[in-house]
Amino acid sequence: MPWWAVFLAMGIAIFFVLPVGIVQAVTNQQPGLNIITEYVIGYMLPGQAIPNVTFKTYGYIVNVQALTFVSDLKLGHYMKIPPRIMYMAQLVSTVIACIINLATATWLINTQPHICTEEGRPFTCRSTNTFYSASIIWGAIAPARVFGNKDGAIYSPVQWGFLAGAILPIPFWLASRKWPNVGWLKLVHWPVLLAATSNMPPALPYFYTNGLALGFIFMFWARRYRYGWWSRYNYLTSAALDSGVAISGLVIFFALQNNKIYFPAWWGNPDDALDHCPLGGANYYGQ
Repeated sequence: MPWWAVFLAMGIAIFFVLPVGIVQAVTNQQPGLNIITEYVIGYMLPGQAIPNVTFKTYGYIVNVQALTFVSDLKLGHYMKIPPRIMYMAQLVSTVIACIINLATATWLINTQPHICTEEGRPFTCRSTNTFYSASIIWGAIAPARVFGNKDGAIYSPVQWGFLAGAILPIPFWLASRKWPNVGWLKLVHWPVLLAATSNMPPALPYFYTNGLALGFIFMFWARRYRYGWWSRYNYLTSAALDSGVAISGLVIFFALQNNKIYFPAWWGNPDDALDHCPLGGANYYGQ
């Protein structure tokens, strides 16, 4: 990747820190810059997959890490922790995390046969495959041949989504100003509605149905009818569920799967397709 691309990627990351941070502060949703960075460098350096993913890393991941850093500093501010101590804790933890992540990835690659393939279940590496697919689409093939007007690109109408995303919030904002007594108009937040689809690859459909059900229970029913419990325990429950998933994943892998002990296959844990859709991993031709 040429030197100027590094500065361009860093500039994109810095420029979007404030707007993305505002959306995240209001909605707890963080719109990603992965598509924007891939789109920009895909037109500038078409046919180059490695520079494409490198540019995305500098433009997208830097933005994510900056907002995560600010979020941690905000939490430390609420907990009355001095900023210098918070900074040192983040710096040391980042170094430790880099070493552990690299060591873990190296260990898995060297010990798990057929890793990142269907034969290597449960290590199918959905996120890694998505990253690889993006490098092919946006880098090796280039957006001009997929979404532009080159070589008969069939997905060129998708680019109208940029214009639609910019226009959609305006009518609801104007309507909320004209009819201020209509409460639901102020609750329509298009960045949240559109950002939810960004996780579809590699997320499975039931991720969204489960999230909708839990969100309705805790953020609507409990908040409206059990406000005392909600205000005291809701966020604690959320942290407990997140921690429980992480701890359960470690226990299940090291105690069971690593010893070739697998859960029985039933309706809630099918062995053919995790989302009860045999064609979920098929291509356009159903293969």
